[in-house]
Amino acid sequence: MGLVSTGFTMSLDGFIAGRDDDVGPLFNWYDSGDTPYTYPNGMQIKPSAISAQVIDDQRISTGAIVTGRRLFDITQGWGGRHPIDVPIFVVTHTMPQDWGHPEAPFTFVTDGIESAIEQAQAVAGDKTVAVAGPNVAQQVIKAGLMDEIAIELVGVLLGQGIRFFEYLGMEPIMLERTSVIVAPDVTHLRYRIIK
Repeated sequence: MGLVSTGFTMSLDGFIAGRDDDVGPLFNWYDSGDTPYTYPNGMQIKPSAISAQVIDDQRISTGAIVTGRRLFDITQGWGGRHPIDVPIFVVTHTMPQDWGHPEAPFTFVTDGIESAIEQAQAVAGDKTVAVAGPNVAQQVIKAGLMDEIAIELVGVLLGQGIRFFEYLGMEPIMLERTSVIVAPDVTHLRYRIIK
């Protein structure tokens, strides 16, 4: 079975988006380089060569994604096809009423985060289950199901917004740094959660 991992582009002061969900300058590194990169769904970006390799490695190693209903709604379900084009498991209390993509590889999970992770692992096999969305990621960390955390650290201070690690509780969670890749406009960090 593969790893369960989460990752976000984050400001130096710990925010992954502004209060209005706008990522502002956080995602500038996706288009500040000279290396064209096309995701399986056709979305095109132009990061540095170093960042393009990091993105490609993450894409290739991912077998499924678990996300929350809020991110699903904000992205409008990625138009029925996530950029990396793998099965998506959406943790939700209620099924969407107007989901216009019944053919898309999306499963709506109403019986909790543990069930979503289990279903995603069954589909992903030896590949990674990526957890997208801060609230869902925090739930998976608190449940003890997360194996690693990736941070794309950007040199900006947002001052306010949505924090990556807002509601984890009072107990320290120990991490071991496993990778640091310095690229123009972003530093790619990876940590293993010590269990």
